[in-house]
Formats: sequence, structure tokens, C-alpha cells
Amino acid sequence: MKQSKRIRESYKSVDKNKVYEIKEAIKILKEVPQPKFDQSVELSLKLGIDPKKTEQSVRGSVVLPYGTGKKKRVLVFCEDEKLTQEAKEAGADFVGLKDLIEKIEKGWMEFDAVLCSPNVMRQIAKLGRILGPRGLMPSPKAGTVTNEIGRAVQEIKKGKVEFKNDKDGGIHLAVGKISFSEQEIEENISCLIEAVKKKKPAGLKGHYIQSLAISSTMGPGLKITKH
Repeated sequence: MKQSKRIRESYKSVDKNKVYEIKEAIKILKEVPQPKFDQSVELSLKLGIDPKKTEQSVRGSVVLPYGTGKKKRVLVFCEDEKLTQEAKEAGADFVGLKDLIEKIEKGWMEFDAVLCSPNVMRQIAKLGRILGPRGLMPSPKAGTVTNEIGRAVQEIKKGKVEFKNDKDGGIHLAVGKISFSEQEIEENISCLIEAVKKKKPAGLKGHYIQSLAISSTMGPGLKITKH
């Protein structure tokens, strides 16, 4: 495929064999020729786990200090009157149960995050085949099944993100926008790395985080140091 002039110029600034300090890598991503939209900045981690072993799966969540730059539409499944009120007051975009289940079964997907109270898990279990592949199915491990609905909604609105290793043992997650300051991007990256470190599987031998890289939506990828 023929590369655009902007992409060719972008890659002139990058040494594919070099491992950059985080600050330097962020600076390069911000200085290369930019497209006409505010790109996302993504962090990719290669973990030294065996993704086929359930006990070595890595999953969790973290509130990024500066969020991802994307406003998330939050859906809450609950039927308790008190929790319903808490969800609405905290800023949830959609709150309900049977009505929302029916809409989703018919193909409606106008939301970015899903929460539920523990007592309705059985009722929404059938949505697993729809929400699961999209990474939206509520899970106790990710903190999206909770009775503290109000707090959970507020955290997502402030920048809480979920992470989970893929079939190749990697984690890929947006950590902000290219318009963020260098410090904001760096703090978000550091926050995510620390959260992933805390989820290291017990008994895992060898290097846990094998490599790190950051990239922008249409920019180059740069390897970064692990400290």
C-alpha cells in the first residue's frame, strides 16, 4: 500500500530498534505531522503469561488521572429503587433492567460501559453472548458488578478503564488524546502500568512485563522503557 506523505514524514523521526524513555516517546508522537483529528494515544503491553492458563489471566480496572478524553455513556442494570436513584444522580445515561435487556437483544448498543447490581446478574446472563465479545459484560473482577452503583458510575465518568489480556498475552488500551499535555499522558501511562503490575499472577516465573510500546491512532509505534 502506498503511504501518504504525512506517514512517511512521521516514520523519519522513529528508530524502530530504539527503546525510548517515556517522555521522549510522547514528545515524538506529539511532534510528528498530525492528521486533522485528535488522535488517541494507546499503550501496548506484552506480558510473559500463558494466556491459555486461566490462573494466569490478567484483568482489572483503574481510574486514569486525566481520563481517556472520551466521554463514556454508562448503562446500569438494576431494579432496586434506591440504586436506581443513585445511578441517575451519579450521571448514568441509561438505567433499567427488562426494558434495556430487550433493547440490547434487538441490536441496540448505544453505550460504552455497563454496570449492574449483584442481584440482577442472573437476569442479564443471557446477554453474555452479545456483551462478552465487546468487553462490556459486567464482571466482579472488573468492579462492574457492585452495590455501590453511584460510586462506580462516577469513577467511569472520571476516567475508569478496564484492562484484560488478549489471546496473545497482550493488553492494549487508550491512555489519552494527543492533545493532552506530555505530563498528563505520562501520568496516565504510569498509572496503568502500576495497575497491571499489581495484577501479576501468583507464582508466575520470569519477566512479567516483557515489553511496552506507545502509539497514536495514525502515528508510529515506539518501544518504551519498562521502569
